[in-house]
Amino acid sequence: MMQLNIQMFAVPFRKVSKTRKRMRRAHNALVTPGMTVCKDCGAQIKPHRVCPKCGTYKGKVVVKEQEV
Repeated sequence: MMQLNIQMFAVPFRKVSKTRKRMRRAHNALVTPGMTVCKDCGAQIKPHRVCPKCGTYKGKVVVKEQEV
């Protein structure tokens, strides 16, 4: 028996259609992060973080405002 030095790779039996390809990639879309409103100043902030504008977290002043 003759032995060949050829590597066999998996080859798709049929072409993957556009619909199947797009269904597989449907979960890859970028998602905007959820934003909440600061109770003191009304700025849009990420949840569970100190407000960068007024420096409050859960109604308490955590970071004092710097004078500009």
